Amino acid sequence: MNVFWFFPTHGDSRYLGTSLGARQVDLAYLGQIAQAIDRLGFDGALIPTGRSCEDPWVAASTLIPLTRKLKFLVAVRPGIMSPTVAARMASTFDRLSGGRLLVNVVTGGDPVELQGEGQWGTHDERYEVTDEFLQIWRRTLAGETVDFEGKHLHVKGASVLYPPVQQPHPPLYFGGSSNAAHALAADHIDVQLSWGEPPEQVAEKIADVRRRAAEKGRSVRFGIRLHVIVRETTEEAWRAADELIKYVDDDTIARAQATYARMDSEGQRRMAALHGGKRDKLEVSPNLWAGVGLVRGGAGTALVGDGPTVARRMQEYADLGIDTFVFSGYPHLEEAYRVAELLFPHLPGRAPAEAANSVLTGPFGEIVANQHMPKTLQS
Repeated sequence: MNVFWFFPTHGDSRYLGTSLGARQVDLAYLGQIAQAIDRLGFDGALIPTGRSCEDPWVAASTLIPLTRKLKFLVAVRPGIMSPTVAARMASTFDRLSGGRLLVNVVTGGDPVELQGEGQWGTHDERYEVTDEFLQIWRRTLAGETVDFEGKHLHVKGASVLYPPVQQPHPPLYFGGSSNAAHALAADHIDVQLSWGEPPEQVAEKIADVRRRAAEKGRSVRFGIRLHVIVRETTEEAWRAADELIKYVDDDTIARAQATYARMDSEGQRRMAALHGGKRDKLEVSPNLWAGVGLVRGGAGTALVGDGPTVARRMQEYADLGIDTFVFSGYPHLEEAYRVAELLFPHLPGRAPAEAANSVLTGPFGEIVANQHMPKTLQS
């Protein structure tokens, strides 16, 4: 299993829907998260995109020298970015990071926000743009000089002179639940991401993308985007979930859901359908909690439980074909440590957090009475 974390460039807090317990997300704080997850053994990190976020390419670039192994999943925005410029940006980042770039293709699902960026196409037209964008992007990074005249995009002599480290291009990640999205994934994408729906719903999407890709002679890997609330006991984890939304009131939920309802994203529609804007039935599948989605767009569910329980739920998704888990938790610095300490020991082939990148043999923990070694306990 590949386990990624998340950079909260749109804000971070102990509680959702309120400024209470919030913290300033500046370079120092992002640097703390980056160094922590790099050291703890996370495989990569997603940097979100949108008008509520700091620019992902600028933010990710500042974190390259603070990390050694961490991979960065950074968004390209077809229809907003030029495919040739986006290809040069990707190549430069990949070269300067030593081959640590992963590319998240974001078509967008909020027409109001997209109009602010100058993009006026319908849902399906945006996917047509994305298809043309990726044809140009992939070919230029593969070293071709590209002439392309499509329905939406037109380039002549497009090229990238400095090749990326990863050949033919950094891996492409993409999330989408509509028919148009699945068709695009089959044509272009290396890893198809799903938001955290119940396993049976995720299985249906995986089967559809696999079938479409096989028809094109391609194979696609799969990942899932979830929050996670892990504690020493499952009872503690459920209390932490309730604590996270303790200040969310009905008016805040109503305003958030009205905003999401205007979107034409099939994935967002499916997320909202899990809870219906109500708090009374938020456990939508065993240990899968939809409380985050009451006030947060996009990924709105969390796995909740102790380490062994969350690991078992992850294995259920892995058995469907999921090999990459993109996690987050509030606040992101502390929760990264909890995940590494309480969950990693229960995942196959993953070293415990304290030994992941260490050349030291111990002791781990405070020396008791300045003399006695601390006891070793199993998590």
